[in-house]
Amino acid sequence: MPPRLLFTGVLSLGLLLAGCALPIDQAEQEPVLGPDEFALRIDRLEADLAARCDLQQSHVSEHARRQEVLVADVREVGSLVRHLRADIERLERADSEPLVVTQECAADELGLANKSVVGRSEWIGLPDVGTYLKARVDSGANTSSLSASEITRFERDGDNWVRFKLGVTDEDVVVDGVRDDWIEAPVERRVRILQASGEESRPVVSLMMTLGPIRESVEFTLNDRTHLNYPVLLGRRFLMDIAVIDVAETYLHERPEFPGGRPADEAADDEDDRDDEER
Repeated sequence: MPPRLLFTGVLSLGLLLAGCALPIDQAEQEPVLGPDEFALRIDRLEADLAARCDLQQSHVSEHARRQEVLVADVREVGSLVRHLRADIERLERADSEPLVVTQECAADELGLANKSVVGRSEWIGLPDVGTYLKARVDSGANTSSLSASEITRFERDGDNWVRFKLGVTDEDVVVDGVRDDWIEAPVERRVRILQASGEESRPVVSLMMTLGPIRESVEFTLNDRTHLNYPVLLGRRFLMDIAVIDVAETYLHERPEFPGGRPADEAADDEDDRDDEER
């Protein structure tokens, strides 16, 4: 065999044997996680899942709030329609009956003959609660308002109810024994209040109220009035057809008496006449 050919064969055999010793490329394997790294990844997954759940709950709560506002609007519109229908029926009856006007009966012409006169500030009584409170009478307000705190909604026999306490301060005159008592009442409707700070929906309840000779079931919106001088505001719906305001007078009617309260003849010591503004 020629020497050159022999050298070529030996070189080829050496390269072949050297190639067998080279490492074989294998796919890069993912490193095995240690306990700490594994726990860290689990914590991150749990945090991400919690954030997603919170976002979903926020969407659900916002949807429920909007639905509640819409239901309150529908109920308020229904109440206004019922009042409008009653007004139309009264007008129709008035048109069908002859109207007799005599010049001597000025009070009857104004519709004042059977109405009570109240001052711009009065004592009112809440027999179902067992206390008296000061009230500002304001024809500029539509619905009456009662100061309430810790307002809690709940259901009873499928109906919406609220549980609350009187929203009074140490300066407010009230029967001390009922300051921290819980009051429960069904929700008649809800009203939407538009303020500079935003929109608010307030429950409306009906409570028996006395003012002098007047004894009526009055609708009150419940909201915190502790920053105002009067825990009660009486509006147009209370005044309609039963009372008129003499803005020059205050406390025309005697303060009602309740067990645990002070006598009516001591009411003058607690009477003042301040605007219903922030304390």
